[in-house]
Amino acid sequence: MPRDHLLLHPQRVPVTPLDASTLLLLRDLPDGGCEVLMTRRSERASFAPGMYVFPGGGIEAQDAQAGDDVVRSRDGLDATGRTAATAALRETFEEMGLLLAVHADGSPATQADVDALDRHAPLWPQLRARGLRLDVAQLWQIGHFTADRNLPKRFAVPFFVARMPSGQTPEPDNREQFEPVWVQPARALERFQARQMPMIFPTIRTLTRLAQLRSTEGVLAAVVNGPLWKHSPRTGLQSGKEARFTEDEAPYGELAMVCPDGQCLHPLDWQSEHPVPLRKNLLRLTAPNASVMTGPGTNSYLVGEAATGFIAIDPGPADAAHIQRLYDAAGGDIRAIVCTHSHADHAPGAFVLQQLCQDRGVPRPQIHGLPSAPTASASARFTPDLALQDGERLVLSAPPPAGQDLPVTHTLRAVFTPGHAANHVCLVLEEDELLFSGDHILNGSTPIVNPPDGNMDAYLRSLDTLDAICAQEEIDFILPAHGYVLGAARAVIARLRNHRLAREAKVLAAMQALPGGSIQDWVQHAYADTPQPLWKLAERSLLAHVERIQALGLAPAA
Repeated sequence: MPRDHLLLHPQRVPVTPLDASTLLLLRDLPDGGCEVLMTRRSERASFAPGMYVFPGGGIEAQDAQAGDDVVRSRDGLDATGRTAATAALRETFEEMGLLLAVHADGSPATQADVDALDRHAPLWPQLRARGLRLDVAQLWQIGHFTADRNLPKRFAVPFFVARMPSGQTPEPDNREQFEPVWVQPARALERFQARQMPMIFPTIRTLTRLAQLRSTEGVLAAVVNGPLWKHSPRTGLQSGKEARFTEDEAPYGELAMVCPDGQCLHPLDWQSEHPVPLRKNLLRLTAPNASVMTGPGTNSYLVGEAATGFIAIDPGPADAAHIQRLYDAAGGDIRAIVCTHSHADHAPGAFVLQQLCQDRGVPRPQIHGLPSAPTASASARFTPDLALQDGERLVLSAPPPAGQDLPVTHTLRAVFTPGHAANHVCLVLEEDELLFSGDHILNGSTPIVNPPDGNMDAYLRSLDTLDAICAQEEIDFILPAHGYVLGAARAVIARLRNHRLAREAKVLAAMQALPGGSIQDWVQHAYADTPQPLWKLAERSLLAHVERIQALGLAPAA
């Protein structure tokens, strides 16, 4: 189990979210596209006052108790979904005077039916009296939001979509909801940016997704097989201000690791001047070598604490200022240096750091790693002091602190992962269930596999090795050499593997379409979804795919 006492901040229990439900009513425009119904909440509302939202509200006991005599459902919709959809329709009627319901003969409710009902009286008896049933069968879930853990009032909300009932006109209750407006999603976002339509985070994100689908038919077709997203945002600090992120965004995993309870305390700005604490026994320092290849820069990590000394992982390029910051952050107590591989943005700084320690009169740390293979380029030649063995452990330890029985230990285990480079090694921090992935897994991009030192088949097999380790040891977080910490480790590995195989299928298709083509010809076809300035870099991984395709005997005859 991870050691909670090494978290940076005292933990607190997030507020339990309340169940609610909301409905996006859509209507088509004559010239194409669609609009969604929104309304402004009361300025006196206890939640999101004055914000523009979609109709909806809290799920009540009556929603679960509504029988088939007042609700028409459909096959495949479970009890939870049926209850939430019922609540969305009830709330939409109460707030906006819109009734998505059907008569016994299947005909839709009309404006006359709406006018005959009392929006402030219990709805079920009125539906029975008029032979109406709420038409839950017409609702489809598009997404789900559970509010950020740092909020004092939270809701767990499925978002449903449906067509606007024909012939009806929205009439707000003018108590909770005001000013109904039909608006195209993209236009609503423009008005939000212009500060004309204030909105909360889930509304903004939903509109962003909706804007990409463009038509009512497109929306309904997209959701027929299930929701498009399920989010529980997390908040970090950028330029000193709160910024929220969902699971598909780069900072999310890091926020989950550093502040699992959702507190907004972690800075996300990339800088190279100061170490960034990730745990009490883990610091990250990012080298000032940002580029297309390195993202925000090479991440160097320090594992350990004052009592045990530190192990430095990937000191990075031979940048004297960066190495000095590493040395200072460790208080000069570097017990070992490990390089995940020998590329120029990872390994050269190891020797500079080693020399700095020696010059300062402290014990000279040994450099661990794998020597570069003969296939390595001249800039990636590397010979460590000690060659690691697969599964070898580097251990930092100290006597038990006062009042405790167990010694302090931090154990890094080497996992051989050739592929990106022939001498690539990943590291597992065993006590804390963390994986340092070097360049094998990155946040924000896929690694380049550059033959002859890189090998795509070895790369994929190494991914399988890491997946098995994450499964067996319950590792959730990956700390890459470039970019933020990644959460949901096995899902990340699966996506990366699927991406590589999907790209390989495109490479094979390009080879079949142009059997006499060049690497440059194939790149244009296989990487048509990639910006052209990146094609030169893509040629390297394409070549690695070509070699694998040929080794598997799948290459077409020239």
